[in-house]
Amino acid sequence: MGMNEDLEKIVMQERELRLSKLDAQVAWDLGSWIRSAALDRHMSLVIDLRRFGQPLFFAALDGTTPDNAEWVRRKCNVVARFHCSSYEVGLRQKMKGTSLHERFGLPVADYAADGGSFPLTVESAGVVGSITVSGLPQRDDHNLVVEALCAFLHRDFAALRLEPESA
Repeated sequence: MGMNEDLEKIVMQERELRLSKLDAQVAWDLGSWIRSAALDRHMSLVIDLRRFGQPLFFAALDGTTPDNAEWVRRKCNVVARFHCSSYEVGLRQKMKGTSLHERFGLPVADYAADGGSFPLTVESAGVVGSITVSGLPQRDDHNLVVEALCAFLHRDFAALRLEPESA
């Protein structure tokens, strides 16, 4: 699958994976789903769900380091700034042959346009937060978040997931 097809799929994910509300219980349910899936699959992840300015769920599993939490923070900043997934932002910058620092003057220490952070959009309010993981390759981080949202929203993950990258 090429970058254009990936971008089309990500835009569809963002359009279709919307919540009716975001509260502490929703964050707990989503975060707990990812934590359980990661443990079952023997993944080392940091998981973060937040309304912008308010952490709602955080877990650091065995095998992670403080660097994973830093990646989460930097990817969350991208979603807060652009209101779309960090992977989408990264793909768009790659297609343009530029970076967030070059294009927008954003410091690399605070922004990471790598996969794994996804906007939490509430139907009546728009983008209000993010759900982020760090610990896997960026495409897998992105797909895990999409899988969690699909499970929570009873959507078909097979129809919304990004296909494995071509060799």
